[in-house]
Amino acid sequence: MAKKLKFDAIKVGDEIPKFVVEGVTRPDFVRYAGASGDFVPLHYDQTFVEAAGIPTVFAQGMYTAGLLSKALTDWCGIGNVRQFKVRFATRVWPGDVVTCTGKVTNKAEKNGEKIVEGELIVLNQKGEAAIRGSFRAAAE
Repeated sequence: MAKKLKFDAIKVGDEIPKFVVEGVTRPDFVRYAGASGDFVPLHYDQTFVEAAGIPTVFAQGMYTAGLLSKALTDWCGIGNVRQFKVRFATRVWPGDVVTCTGKVTNKAEKNGEKIVEGELIVLNQKGEAAIRGSFRAAAE
């Protein structure tokens, strides 16, 4: 049975449960490249990034956005997402601990559907935002 948010049980200010990855790795970036077809050498080729003046490879933005989408869909159910927007803020490096979370900012009925809206964020271990975003999800 599909997960469904209970509109009456949700309050503005409620937090989405955190999804934490305790240290992303180069192999994570390579696996994502294989799955997505995003083979930009910035994400896996140390020689290439050093020649470009970058100290090491870094995560694809969409890899990190995918982690954030997991936090959202674990909370509301994948079939209930009506909108998912992200804006990239800083790079995610090998070894970074990323914490994905969010909070409810609004509840409303739109076009006959009960909707929950909120903010999303991915933070690294330094407390820096790697991604900021927003969501809209259906509830019952």
